[in-house]
Amino acid sequence: MSSVSRNQIEVDLSALQGNCRAIQKRVGSGAGILAVVKSDGYGHGMIPVARALSKIGVRSFGVAEVHESVALRDAGVEGDIVVFLGAREEEFAEIVQYGVQPVVFEEKELRLLGSYAEKKECAIGVHLKVDSGMGRLGVLPGDVNRFVATIRQEKGLYLAGLMSHFPCADSADLDLTREQNRVFAEVVKKAADPGHLSPVHIANSAAAIRSPDVHWDMVRPGLSLYGCYPSDECRNFVDLKPVMSFKTEVIQVKDVPAGFGVSYGHTFVTKRPSRLALLPVGYNDGLLRNVSNKAHVLVRGKRAPQLGRVCMNVTVVDVTDIPGVESGDEVVLMGRQGEHQITADEIAGWMGTISYEVLCLFGNLNQRVYVGN
Repeated sequence: MSSVSRNQIEVDLSALQGNCRAIQKRVGSGAGILAVVKSDGYGHGMIPVARALSKIGVRSFGVAEVHESVALRDAGVEGDIVVFLGAREEEFAEIVQYGVQPVVFEEKELRLLGSYAEKKECAIGVHLKVDSGMGRLGVLPGDVNRFVATIRQEKGLYLAGLMSHFPCADSADLDLTREQNRVFAEVVKKAADPGHLSPVHIANSAAAIRSPDVHWDMVRPGLSLYGCYPSDECRNFVDLKPVMSFKTEVIQVKDVPAGFGVSYGHTFVTKRPSRLALLPVGYNDGLLRNVSNKAHVLVRGKRAPQLGRVCMNVTVVDVTDIPGVESGDEVVLMGRQGEHQITADEIAGWMGTISYEVLCLFGNLNQRVYVGN
């Protein structure tokens, strides 16, 4: 009995490595790469992604939660692993055991972590998160010196990094990004320890690509590693290749007359005699219902419009104008076939969302196969 789904996510690890090299070239030798592999590598598979990047010299990784860092270590991934959402008290033992670095932004947790480290007679490196204008996690600039003093007072802690995050680095207007970096620079200047140079990092993909003046010691590319641009403004600076493709196959072809209602609610009715191809993919697989009557797929190297409502496990496309389509034919929902391509950005437009969500939806809901490395 086959255990392979008809719906396959194809991850090109060579494209991933190429994107990383392109970003590093854009950034230059003055700043390192912290590869963001949270959310299972944006749907690409955290462990294969980290292993592939390790092979080309990446030595710092970012995850959201402690359990992700444990999985990376268990898979043999070395280097620094920064845990963006910090650690709960019950996870302190794993922080020590696996040698990972939590981000800190709450004084209570900071002191608990310091007490634990002192009790265990170990040293835990922490990255202090500064809210320099994102309006999300982080210590406000006026509180940074107090937190830094607390870290230095705690015998078991040391400042492994000072970090922040940009909310608008992908916007056409970079004034807010520059102002936020100015605020961050003032914080860094006041918090700096002449005896220990902690890595300073704030640049996400957009800032890494567009704003060389905010690279500091390290940049944190996420989306760009996976071959998507944070915004159109980034396209002129670096050449990225999509890493993920989403493929399925035709499971039925049938000819229907004009006036034939398609799928639930008959939201599409054929205006001419038509040939329909049915695909074993639906909103269970990340092809959300709100793309109904908007999406396209690639069959035999040509675009085919999706018809009617997307179902849980089935969707319908119109192949009337594509000769020779038959059951078993490959269908590309995202990726390239022949001269045509469907991108995560295009799908995001149909869904009313962003490419980040498309990658996570498709990648985390379907079987993956790896090529290129």
